[in-house]
Amino acid sequence: MGDSSQPGSVQSQTFPPRPESVAPARRFVRRVLAGIDCEAVDPEVAENAALLVSELVTNAVLHAGTAIEVTVRILDHKVRTEVGDRRPYRGLVPQGHFPHATSGRGLRMVEQLASRYGVDTGEDSKTVWYELWLDGGQPPPSGWRSEVPASSPTRTVTLVDLPGALYVASQQHCHSLLRELTLAASTGQRSGVRPADLAVAHDVNNVISACVAAEWEWEQQPSAAHFRTVRLPFPADAGPAVLTLRRVLDVAEEAARGERLLSLPALPQNSALSHWLLDQLSGQLAGGPPTAWTVMPREPSASPLEPAAWEAGQVTTSGIPTIAADDENRIIAANGSAADMLGWQADDLIGRRLTTLIPEHLRKRHVAAFSSLLLTGRPRILGRSVPIPALHRDGRLVPVRLFIQTQETADGRPVFVAQLTPRTVIPAASPGPSEEGSDEVIEAPGGVREAGGAQQAGEYGAEPDDDEATGSVRERRLLLLADIRDALSAAADLKEGVQRVCAILSQRLAGWCVVDLLSDSGQLERVCVTRRGSGSLPAEVGTGKLPVLTENARGPLGRVLRGAGPLLLSEAPPPHQSGTLLDTHYVELFERMGARSAVVAPLRARGAVFGALTLARSAAEPPFTEEDLPQVADLVRNLALGVEHARLYQESRQIAERLQRSLLPVLPDLPYLRLAARYAPSSTAAQVGGDWFDGFVLPNGNTAVVIGDVAGHDLDAAVAMSQLRSMLRGIAVDRQEPPQEVLRRLDLANHSLYREATATCVYGVVEGPENGPWTLRHSSAGHLPPLLTTREGVTSYLEDGMGLLLGMDPDMPRPEAEVPLPPHSTVLLYTDGLVERRDESLDVSLSRLRRLTAALAREPLDVFCDELLIGLSADSADDIALLAVRPVPAPDR
Repeated sequence: MGDSSQPGSVQSQTFPPRPESVAPARRFVRRVLAGIDCEAVDPEVAENAALLVSELVTNAVLHAGTAIEVTVRILDHKVRTEVGDRRPYRGLVPQGHFPHATSGRGLRMVEQLASRYGVDTGEDSKTVWYELWLDGGQPPPSGWRSEVPASSPTRTVTLVDLPGALYVASQQHCHSLLRELTLAASTGQRSGVRPADLAVAHDVNNVISACVAAEWEWEQQPSAAHFRTVRLPFPADAGPAVLTLRRVLDVAEEAARGERLLSLPALPQNSALSHWLLDQLSGQLAGGPPTAWTVMPREPSASPLEPAAWEAGQVTTSGIPTIAADDENRIIAANGSAADMLGWQADDLIGRRLTTLIPEHLRKRHVAAFSSLLLTGRPRILGRSVPIPALHRDGRLVPVRLFIQTQETADGRPVFVAQLTPRTVIPAASPGPSEEGSDEVIEAPGGVREAGGAQQAGEYGAEPDDDEATGSVRERRLLLLADIRDALSAAADLKEGVQRVCAILSQRLAGWCVVDLLSDSGQLERVCVTRRGSGSLPAEVGTGKLPVLTENARGPLGRVLRGAGPLLLSEAPPPHQSGTLLDTHYVELFERMGARSAVVAPLRARGAVFGALTLARSAAEPPFTEEDLPQVADLVRNLALGVEHARLYQESRQIAERLQRSLLPVLPDLPYLRLAARYAPSSTAAQVGGDWFDGFVLPNGNTAVVIGDVAGHDLDAAVAMSQLRSMLRGIAVDRQEPPQEVLRRLDLANHSLYREATATCVYGVVEGPENGPWTLRHSSAGHLPPLLTTREGVTSYLEDGMGLLLGMDPDMPRPEAEVPLPPHSTVLLYTDGLVERRDESLDVSLSRLRRLTAALAREPLDVFCDELLIGLSADSADDIALLAVRPVPAPDR
């Protein structure tokens, strides 16, 4: 091989399959191009050639593992570089055009910089090549497609309900881990994985990617779909290799969690999918049956919010206050509901750190928890409903329940989606795996789109003629009505119930479903829009307030809201009906839905119309006919009844909670005694209860502290709580007697006035001068014992002074106890919702509380209380009230 290169010359060099070969291959290409005797190759072309050969040699090292031959051909006005290996049956696997991916960019770089590119496969070799044209001519089309010879017998493996976006994220993470292990091994670092096992893991992981890519057309962006069943022709003898891959990935994940790798550990849902995928491959290759991803039991933190790829429209069109942040802790989407709640404009939040909305005393904890999640992959509150305070723009605290789950973008990046439910309304139930996307949408005979491949005769198509089929139609209609009733009754609030019903109707009766409701003040609001199939809704057809309904409205929606209907629309509303803003808005809705037929029906209750239901079908679907109207009339009667019941139920809940909140006291501000309290309604529908706390200064200067819980979770319990609280205050202030006497008098009054009411209560009095020493005298009526935690973290439950519940036997003597309070110690009074769990004993729960208060012993009292709620109250099925008391000596104030 000479030192100079002339047009028509060919030069080659072979390199070993090691990472160190990349730099010599790059130098070889530069040397060949530098030896050309003409000036046709400018420095930029030479650098591009060297860059691209380094990418292809790296791919050959990682994926082929054989000797690598690099060839440079000098042609007329072009330079062609070829990288060959001895593994033809390992085809190229383009990873998609994902700008944020940490691996798989080599082929994409070739596509961007080369004039032409491709791959040639022979019986015993494979050559990947690219050309750089020097004259600026227009090259013919090129691509990576090539016939890959079979290397061994295959067996079909079925991956049922494979989630596209999550698969992309999971595979990118696997590629990154294996790449880093390979590079670490090449430098002699110990990774805990044998080189032979690492080579097997790399090889079979590439096979998995190639098989899925071949069966799933990545050009169509499948990651935007909910789920898809994929049938893979997989090497029949690859079972042991798959098990090896799983072991290697487990070792790599442990190294990532220990910060021994640059790659971050997988988030819970990525790990869950990776384990499921490898278990399906190894299990089915061994003869086992397939198991769908959608039926696998998973921890709440491993359940994505949505199976579809995340899009900003999912946030902006949601009726629930929602904020989304990226893995750099920056807000990337927020809807109007969340922004209004916190005093912002939605656009002003975009780009800000998430800590903008977190109270100062919790920011350090948030940053630590977020960093811990990214660095360890172990979540604390993902998938759980947690009561915390959010920070309003004006500085005040807004009590919310926070529900955070992750989702993936189409290119595999994680997004953290937070739903903030005000604690003054019924919180939405924790989202679980979506049921909408579990049925694959296929084209049924006659052009009717059906779910799951089943013909929905009589529901979504023409009426059948024979009696047997007609009976089947009636059964399906009854089943549909039953499902609607179940959806409404199982929902935690009105909007969630309506959304569930819309999801059912848009899957089984119409392509689109829209529900608009009138408020008591006459404001019209679109509360739900759903459509068949996957993907998020266009922002133009989202939920929110609508133009005012006036007497001049002539369009279908206006007519129905004034009592007409159901109306059958065989075409879009004509423009001449757009007499008002509401009419125009409805015509635009039809256009954006692509609707060609629809039924618009009023929702009535107690003789008044309070909303409208719109069911629409596109031109590709069979139009609605007169025969559909009776069924729709039955549907709206059931829907209207359910909505009205949900409204009444929600109103009574809100009244009870407002009553309950109005009775929660403002605690006294004392220089020597710090008090802090928190109240959190249940995360379930049973939100309103009889929990209460109180703190007030007695006429003699002592401070009374109270915690109590009335039996029940309804308006009666809230009323009974208010009565007990008022009576206790009056007795304590008037009598100023020891705690046992105050509780005895309270029990007697309760028994005389409200014989059926039972409750638990702790009444305590903190005594002592401003500079101490202090004591706590307390008596308990069947309540959980207070917990004393010293500044040094020593904990003890104050179990003396325990007596019967209130309402049991007012003549029974009540005990009392007294305990000294060391400076900076903390007394915690709490209700059972903080500790009791159905799946564990009370001793275990109380031990957990002791450990947590010991860890928080030196924290400020506000942090102490918020951390208790965050750590213990996630998904609590009961109300929670807690009151913390801490004496502070004069020098430390």
